Amino acid sequence: MDTGTHLVMGIGLAGLAAIDPVVAANPAVHTAVLIGTVAGSQAPDLDGLLRLKGNACYIRNHRGLSHSLPAIFIWTALITGILQWFYKGSLPWLHVGGWVLLAVCVHVLTDLFNAYGTQAMRPFTEKWISWNIIHIFDPVIFTVHVIAILLWAAGFVNPAVMFPLMYLFLFVYFVWRTSAAKQTVARLELLDKEHRKHDVYVAIPTISLTAWNVVKQSDCGAFRIGKLHGDRLEWVDRVKCSDHPAVAKSKNDPAIRAFLYFTSFACAEVKEHHWGYEVRWSDVRYRYRKQYPFVGVLAMNKQFETVGSYVGWLSDDRLAKRLQMDTY
Repeated sequence: MDTGTHLVMGIGLAGLAAIDPVVAANPAVHTAVLIGTVAGSQAPDLDGLLRLKGNACYIRNHRGLSHSLPAIFIWTALITGILQWFYKGSLPWLHVGGWVLLAVCVHVLTDLFNAYGTQAMRPFTEKWISWNIIHIFDPVIFTVHVIAILLWAAGFVNPAVMFPLMYLFLFVYFVWRTSAAKQTVARLELLDKEHRKHDVYVAIPTISLTAWNVVKQSDCGAFRIGKLHGDRLEWVDRVKCSDHPAVAKSKNDPAIRAFLYFTSFACAEVKEHHWGYEVRWSDVRYRYRKQYPFVGVLAMNKQFETVGSYVGWLSDDRLAKRLQMDTY
């Protein structure tokens, strides 16, 4: 989920902590829990600091180790320990630590529901797990949290009543969205008039509750990109992956390896220039204004030696300027 949603979820979990008698009985403890749940709801995304080492490093590691099983307990212990130090050891560590643990777990769990995914099962597997059920920003989740928090802050509601009801509603909402996502994938074979036996469909949630982006991969490696509104499936693009020798050579570059490590929906195209080759790997799940802005691009000379690279989100105009700087 996005940073704002994780923030309001952290505050919401502090409201839910009012059901804990030990927390509710002591305002200082409740304040510590609020600090802990907000910090716990943000901590796994501290791997965003990896941007300082370059986009390739960030892409390869974001939502990786920081969202793994060991990291959940490391974040919990670290945040709880800092709170205990700040409060000079006066906090009921089991209660505070339990709510911090819940906040970290909720962060990792909700990230699994969107298309980006996480490596939540490390160290057992490095597989990226993305369930494609909830958009990275879900207006329902965000709005109900904001309303509940404002009512709590204004003193209009008892948090021990409001937040359990809110999270019960959200549990039902997640179940409904999960069911809707499964039904959507199942319907695509019936709605696609060009369906073939080995076609694989992926439905990607959008900010709208009734619209999905669709990716179809055929057994020949080509992709079709579409949109589903209700029962109307519209194909908007066809992407054919290049088999140019430069594509195979590009896989040896560390930046491209980082890009391919993250996504299994990458497709390459090659442009020849007077100075060599431009190999652009695009993640076809993300299409915006007729472009695929999440890319791994490698510029190579005629001997297939790297002369420039970029991994990340970029428009065509900005990418052209960047490659021009690297190749001249």
